[in-house]
Amino acid sequence: MTPHTDRLSGIAAAQEGAFAALIHALIELFTRVPHTLVALVARFSISAVFWKSGQTKVQGFAIDLVNGEFVLGWPHLSDSVVDLFRDEYHLPLLPPELAATLAATAEHTFPVLLLLGFATRFSALALLGMTLTIQLFVYPDAYPTHGTWAAVLLLLLVHGPGKVSVDHWIAKRCA
Repeated sequence: MTPHTDRLSGIAAAQEGAFAALIHALIELFTRVPHTLVALVARFSISAVFWKSGQTKVQGFAIDLVNGEFVLGWPHLSDSVVDLFRDEYHLPLLPPELAATLAATAEHTFPVLLLLGFATRFSALALLGMTLTIQLFVYPDAYPTHGTWAAVLLLLLVHGPGKVSVDHWIAKRCA
């Protein structure tokens, strides 16, 4: 080895050490992100997905904070939703009228429960079941989207809603 290659080797080793130290520092920083924050973002995000889907299935009731739409009437299935369940979705075992009603109800109920962090694990499990049904019977080619939903729901199912939740408040009171 020449003095020049020794010097380059030393620089490369120092850079590798600095890079490894940076990676370790970032990993340490990421491990400090509280689960409560991650769970809150997960709850809000996945709730929005299912709520917006539920809103497409009903008329007479609309709450959209982003667009500022508020219609606080009595909800009923939209005119085309039963046709959609009958002609496009082809769900087995359930008549389209019942499937549409159950889907619209679930997509409004469970997102609200998730936002509140109330019955979080049950709500996540219900929406995970709905996600699997959609994946298997309705849109099998949309697995990247459904996989993302499943990952978020599994996070909530396994780790719970975090401290900013009704579930946490109840657990503290019952302990």
